[in-house]
Amino acid sequence: MENGDCLRWKGKKLAYTVHYPSSPGLGGERYPLVIICHGFTSTRIGVDRLFVKTAQELAKLGFAVLRFDYAGCGESDGSYGDNEFACFIDQTKHVISFGSKLQNIDPDQVTLIGHSLGGAVAASTAAVDHRIRNVVLWSAVGDPYEDISEIVGYDENHPGSVGVIDHLGYEITENFLISLKPYSPIHVWDTFRGNALFIHGTGDHVISSDYCYEYFDHARVRPEGSTDMVLVEGANHTYSSIQHFKQLIDATSEWLIEYAAPQVQKNLKKSV
Repeated sequence: MENGDCLRWKGKKLAYTVHYPSSPGLGGERYPLVIICHGFTSTRIGVDRLFVKTAQELAKLGFAVLRFDYAGCGESDGSYGDNEFACFIDQTKHVISFGSKLQNIDPDQVTLIGHSLGGAVAASTAAVDHRIRNVVLWSAVGDPYEDISEIVGYDENHPGSVGVIDHLGYEITENFLISLKPYSPIHVWDTFRGNALFIHGTGDHVISSDYCYEYFDHARVRPEGSTDMVLVEGANHTYSSIQHFKQLIDATSEWLIEYAAPQVQKNLKKSV
């Protein structure tokens, strides 16, 4: 089952959709919550329905899944270029607060799945928000400023000369790009006590899979929490084939089941 609506963040409407397991509320059980953080100028649908398919598959396993549009994306209010990176972190924290209060949700079992720039946002949010139990990064940006500047064609050697960059119809301001500079999500893991999974396609020509190794190497030295890494051979940035999506969702599902709430594991055992 799924439903969609809008929540409010600083006067703006953020569109969201929630997917519940097929039998919600039986016996009063509470479901672990997965929140999907989409990437740069993307939406809660995702390229080739990546996030819709993900939510549907995870709901079958007993997870509640909340996917939403950041301000200026999809059906949410605002202009994307008016955001700063800190806005994405704040919006994510706001969505966690909202999602944790939904019916039949276990607020102690919150997982973020972040894709591309959303992966950098998820990592940065997990570093400051201890409500997050698990983080799964797909094809995550490692250097937000350098990576996004390259994507939009921004030349920092000529600051102030570009005005607004037209990126696929989105107005990307110089202030937006500069706001990315202070953030280095690869290096935030010393403050995260939960579990982390990093997945990347080796055929990704948008964001290098080398970042996956860097994330893994920095996260695995933590004194607490599990750290795992999966490379999907030949997969592009959005896992846009039947085979590559299956590998992505299988690896993600198996990992989440291992670290999920006991109720999900019990339900799966009953169905076998």
